[in-house]
Amino acid sequence: MSMQRGVKQPRRPAGRRWLAVAWMVLPWLLACSSQKPLEAQPNLAPPAASLVAAAVPSETAPPAFDATRAMRYTREVVAFGPRPIGSKAHQKLEQYIYAHLKGVAVSDDLFMADTPAGKLPVRNIIAKFPGKKDGIIVIAGHYDTNYPLRDTGYVGANDGGSSTALLLELANQLRDKPREGYSVWLVWTDGEEAVRQWSENDSLYGTRHLAAVWDKDGTAKKIKALLVEDMIGDADLNIEREVQSTSWLMDLVLQAATALGYQSHFYARSIAVQDDHLPFLKYGIPAADLIDLDYGYGNVFHHTPQDTLDKLSPKSLEIVGSVLLETVRLVDLRK
Repeated sequence: MSMQRGVKQPRRPAGRRWLAVAWMVLPWLLACSSQKPLEAQPNLAPPAASLVAAAVPSETAPPAFDATRAMRYTREVVAFGPRPIGSKAHQKLEQYIYAHLKGVAVSDDLFMADTPAGKLPVRNIIAKFPGKKDGIIVIAGHYDTNYPLRDTGYVGANDGGSSTALLLELANQLRDKPREGYSVWLVWTDGEEAVRQWSENDSLYGTRHLAAVWDKDGTAKKIKALLVEDMIGDADLNIEREVQSTSWLMDLVLQAATALGYQSHFYARSIAVQDDHLPFLKYGIPAADLIDLDYGYGNVFHHTPQDTLDKLSPKSLEIVGSVLLETVRLVDLRK
């Protein structure tokens, strides 16, 4: 906002009295003329880091998200090639994830899914970081790639690769750091992609199964918030406001983004997205989907062999990773 300052015009003294005043004032005016006017002074506003520190108390601020390392993980994941369920590359990626989680409490949800291509193995990998508060915060993202494109060289750098890598870096931030807040579970979800054509029965295989398991064993009632991240490496990052997601949790994500100075990358449009959060919503779990579904102009790179590393940015991974960590902190503070 630009504001003009009001300036008082002094009354001019008459005759010799005016001349005397002028001679007395002139030296002072000349001395002041060598100083910069106020408007020309450098911008003294605090830098962005100070603004973040003011919004996020230093003793509770989230750890710095290592975007360079997250991008390296993305490259390593993509190097396995196409990773649809049932493939050897998919199995190799599972072992890569397990190796990264050495020393962390890990469980899996393994089952055979009925698909249009027959029975295929699906495995959700769950890393658990205990907290002192009674409850669980879940952060999830899928690691499989598009099944129909398995023979096209499709590597899913953004769709499957970025979500896998971001969780790997979040694990680095959470390991060996006792939590005062809720337990955090990181979930690499599997079978998100359709095997033939997206439908209610041909999609979200892993999360449909896991949500039902958690409802049956009582885990669902302990989950305070569930955050899904998908397609979040896009260099031109714009996270949608997903309208089926739990409203208060989406608001909390925006609060976190604003505190960190990243709000311009969030909620430029509101749309409905079919994604891994939906099965959990069905069982009453508060869930939000963080997804950028405008990948290239008109979403031209989505589900095409052009979904490659050169379209991604470490900064986008940093933005989403940092916002997720800050959202976890805010959920911890909720009563």
